[in-house]
Amino acid sequence: MKQARLKDVPFFSAMSEHDLAAVAQQTYEVSVAAGEVLAREGDAGDEFFVIESGTAEVTREGTPVATLSAGDFFGEVALIREERRTATVTASSPTVIIAMKGSSFRRLDCSVPEVSQTVSDALARRRAPVS
Repeated sequence: MKQARLKDVPFFSAMSEHDLAAVAQQTYEVSVAAGEVLAREGDAGDEFFVIESGTAEVTREGTPVATLSAGDFFGEVALIREERRTATVTASSPTVIIAMKGSSFRRLDCSVPEVSQTVSDALARRRAPVS
């Protein structure tokens, strides 16, 4: 069941059934209420999140910078670069997230490199200067 739900999330939709099965074993689902802080700017972080349903607001130094919805992900900077969280992410509606611990992400890096590559590509896009 979890594998089928992952397939419906845009971030995971292009993966093979085999890769989805591997990802499903390493993730867990969390339901949160509107207003719940999912990640706090400046905190250490060792989890990666993909929004399955709902919305969340991203702020930096208290200023809104983005709204996330189904298929969007966050937490990759703290996970890949082992840096502190670069933004605060707060659920703006009841939200279901798919979460993965850093240790699980690193295990998948060897067996399902598509996950790591997708996250690394997104990190590069987010860090690139806007022209």
